[in-house]
Amino acid sequence: MTLYGVGLGPGDADLVTVRGREVLERADVVYSPGRLSRSVATEYVPESRVGDLDFPMTRDEDELRRAWKDAASEVAPRAREGTAAFVTLGDPNVYSTFGHLRRTLSTFHPDVAVELVPGVSAVTAFTTALGVEVSAGSSLALREAPRGTAPTGPDRMVLFKVTDAPATHERLVDAGYDVVYGRRLYMDQGETVVTDDPDDLAERDYYTLAYAERGDTGEPPATAAFDATGPHDGVSTDGGLTGPARTELAEGEACGDEVSHR
Repeated sequence: MTLYGVGLGPGDADLVTVRGREVLERADVVYSPGRLSRSVATEYVPESRVGDLDFPMTRDEDELRRAWKDAASEVAPRAREGTAAFVTLGDPNVYSTFGHLRRTLSTFHPDVAVELVPGVSAVTAFTTALGVEVSAGSSLALREAPRGTAPTGPDRMVLFKVTDAPATHERLVDAGYDVVYGRRLYMDQGETVVTDDPDDLAERDYYTLAYAERGDTGEPPATAAFDATGPHDGVSTDGGLTGPARTELAEGEACGDEVSHR
């Protein structure tokens, strides 16, 4: 049968996709790598159908490989006999533990079919919670910043695992970045914090992200020039398009082209 890697989204059970919920509800067994993902999954799955896997808290690579090999040995027969699911916060292919299980199964149990169910990643959830718009034409880099590290280079970054916000903040500011933080966004467990003051986050927490931006972040979209005090070229007083803008839209509709909204 199949092992499904199910992305649960950022931590709020209401943000699990319809597809993800359907898979969880029909799975014979659901495995979870941690307490937070388990608490979300059990909104849709009874505890009796949740499987147990042991994941040691260590950076020892040999021990980690043994743990994932044991996990694959537990999951593989259940996936062969029926439907199994492995849940993870966010998306199963974005900074996710599911990749370890998928690679281990591919090596030792290549006959097991694997299917991924995407989830709302921390990247999109984070920008929404902080009101950060990544407009058309923008670039955005994803980085990890554990233990006070502060990667630099790109003009816009989303940083994961900001476990020492004060140290990371100091280095980013010195490099010319403006920084805002979000902790435990869309999570029922723990306090949600959105702040630009790193001292508010002095207590370390794995589920802390940062958005760092510096310099000219690109050409502003056309709609950024709107002035609420009066009409502009291309916009009628009732909000409709006029002049060249109206002609462009009409031509686009006539030939079936998509009109750019940059």
